[in-house]
Amino acid sequence: MNLVLDIGNSLVKYAVFANGRLVHDESFAPELFVPRVKSIFSQFPDIGHSMISSVGNLDPKAREVLSLFSKVIHLSNESKLPFKNSYASPQSLGVDRLALATAAFYHNPRGNTLVIDLGSCITYDLVNDSGEYVGGAISPGLRMRYRAMHEHTAGLPLLEPAEILDFIGNTTQSGMHSGVINGMLQEMDGTIVQYLSRFQDLTVILTGGDAHFFVKRLKNTIFANPKFLLEGLNYLLEYNKS
Repeated sequence: MNLVLDIGNSLVKYAVFANGRLVHDESFAPELFVPRVKSIFSQFPDIGHSMISSVGNLDPKAREVLSLFSKVIHLSNESKLPFKNSYASPQSLGVDRLALATAAFYHNPRGNTLVIDLGSCITYDLVNDSGEYVGGAISPGLRMRYRAMHEHTAGLPLLEPAEILDFIGNTTQSGMHSGVINGMLQEMDGTIVQYLSRFQDLTVILTGGDAHFFVKRLKNTIFANPKFLLEGLNYLLEYNKS
């Protein structure tokens, strides 16, 4: 069995895999790392290997605890990859994007795959039909856009994301919701069209914590997979075991 952990800016997401199949996943706050790790291995004592992917901050001592229970691989830019990485600055590429590209490579090994991850930021990552990661884009995520309007103006409130009934807002709050939600929809649809103009037979995967706001609203055909990053981490763990 494998354990993969995605350590983000505010949450730790983990998944347990058995023979390539996801059998359990949850998330917790980083400060609960040690007790939750102990609980995971108590529940799944057959875990033999673990992989950590971290874009957030975690106490090194907490990481050491994990090594008491299993062999641990820390995903980094030095890790072995199953695809060709053509990114011009590979040392600056986030490990979360490496995991997403890996999942794309295994999901559609002979096709062009664009992964849109809706997390703190929106990331766009493309793996082509030659098994080559070519890059993508990064833009502000859902909550970041709400915070930016609040923090950089004198009068706009800080709102929680909400569904919109019409793209024309008739109050300040509904206008803000429309600006964020509709703006992101137009951005993603427009970006997909750009990629379609260059890459034929394009498969688009939508993932990330905020994907549910948009999966039914996008005009272009997409596939939603909220566990895509975790699946990519498990592929990388298997690939790097040796």
